[in-house]
Amino acid sequence: MKKLFPAFAALALLVSACNKETHGDANVHITGNIKGFKSGKLFIKKEVDTTLVNIDTIEVDGNSAFESYLKLESPEMLYLVIDRGTTESIDDNLKFFAEPGTVNIETTLDYFYSKAKITGSKNHDKYEEFKKVRKRFIDEHLELLQKNIEATAAADVARLDSIAGAEEHNQKRRYLYTANFALNNGKFEVAPYIALTEIQDINTKYLDTIQKGMTKKVAASKYGKMLTNYVAERKKYEAEAVK
Repeated sequence: MKKLFPAFAALALLVSACNKETHGDANVHITGNIKGFKSGKLFIKKEVDTTLVNIDTIEVDGNSAFESYLKLESPEMLYLVIDRGTTESIDDNLKFFAEPGTVNIETTLDYFYSKAKITGSKNHDKYEEFKKVRKRFIDEHLELLQKNIEATAAADVARLDSIAGAEEHNQKRRYLYTANFALNNGKFEVAPYIALTEIQDINTKYLDTIQKGMTKKVAASKYGKMLTNYVAERKKYEAEAVK
């Protein structure tokens, strides 16, 4: 029985070597399963200059499990897009924050976005944490929007003023929460991503504080560099504006 262990070890090394050779310098392994999805295509896309660009295509034929090997320079928000083959749906696009290692995506065909469970990415865990609180601000905004419609129909000026004040307060709270979240999570690449996508128009001093709070690793990442450049451009524009 003991003689089998060297054989298993040799086999493991061979498989590892084959995988490394097959997938080149890939540093991200994406695995997953879409329950109920038996035939069609999956696309993994990334954003390049505000446009989604396809970086991998996965053919699904009879097996709902899938995998992909990618090379990323730093953790990055990617998009898993499903082609159902027959109909289009607003539930066809799933954002996930990929990072080196194995990221697993479990979901269903009928609830592709809403039922998705993504594991293996600390940046994505942080992004989900952020979204849970952000949803409260969004829900409050939608409630105020409905009240605004009702007050407008009733020509209730006093109520409209009250709603406007409540909406302004909600917006300030959302921006401050987002800024604090990004600042407190400066060791994750999701921090500059959130700053750039959620509060891009906030006062420059907040963005500058977030930028300075990033670790060296995060500052050298894709979104870290983007935030640094953006803050520098904002400062330059504001300096020229006061001349």
